[in-house]
This record gives sequence, C-alpha cells and structure tokens, in this order.
Amino acid sequence: MEIIKTPLEGVLQILPKVWEDSRGYFFESFRKDLLEQAGINEHWVQENQSFSKAGTVRGLHFQKGNYAQAKLVRVISGKVLDVVLDLRLNSPTFGNVYSVVLDTKLHNVLYIPRGFAHGFSVLEDAVFSYKCSNYYHKESEGGILWNDKDLQIDWKISDPTLSERDKCWPTWEAFLKQSPQGI
Repeated sequence: MEIIKTPLEGVLQILPKVWEDSRGYFFESFRKDLLEQAGINEHWVQENQSFSKAGTVRGLHFQKGNYAQAKLVRVISGKVLDVVLDLRLNSPTFGNVYSVVLDTKLHNVLYIPRGFAHGFSVLEDAVFSYKCSNYYHKESEGGILWNDKDLQIDWKISDPTLSERDKCWPTWEAFLKQSPQGI
C-alpha cells in the first residue's frame, strides 16, 4: 500500500498493492494497521454506497460540529473526479480545493479528515463507496454551492445532473459570513 500526501494537510491518496493474473485481480481495499501506520486512526462507524450516472455532480457536502466526519472514499466501478474543500479555519490550506480522479482501474482511495466539504463528479457510471467516522445527522449537514465562481472548481462536466438540494447551497462567500469559524 502506497500513501501519497496531497497539497491539503491531512488529505491522503492511498494506492493499494494489486495482484493480477489471468483470473483477474485481488487487493486489500481496507487494512486498519497500515492506515494507522500512515496516521489514519479513525473508528469507522458507517459505510455508504451510491450509484451515479455519468454527468452527475454530488456535493459539496459536510457535517458540522460534533457530527463532523472523516471519510475514506473509493469507486467500486467506474470513474469520478473527487473534490475536497478545506473548511478548517486554522489550517494553512483553509479555502483551498484539491481534486483527484478515483478510478476502478487504479483502485485508489482518498482519505478525507474531518473539516472538509466533499463532492464528486461522475466521469463514467460509477458505484461510489465511503466509510464515515461518524453517523449522518440531518440537522448537522451543510453544503457549499458546487459551481461557486470563487472556488474555480473544474468538475470536468459541462452540463451536470444535480439534486435540487445541491443547486441551493450557499456560495463560498455566504458560507464565510454564516460560519466565520469554519466547521
């Protein structure tokens, strides 16, 4: 397993060792001891899975306060552009965005610590799976408008399919006014 640091402190890309032969492939998609050696010491309590059609954008979502979640995200099939936004006020990368393609051919995984907004665009029909360090709590959910001009995120999709909720999140500027302490 290879652990790659990203430009956002605490966000790590994980590349598992894949064994391939004429039958197919095998890899360890989760291994607690190796993650702990990389500094990922989470108690995962919930795992979610979604299917999304190509052209979909989901996000940018987060959980606030005591319900903040770390996530371990990957695709089981397909390809997505995974996007994270640092909402940690005291972080040197507060307000910065990082994105990486999660691809079933690479089997790569992204670790996202608490304090980030998260979303993804679906480049190929995809089954998306993620472990969470805290339970979902509706009253603590939040979001930021996916296409906010100040964030300049290139989602790699020109006319995405969106939920009604994702069309209505506040802009980055409005979020900063509403939550001057971050999340």
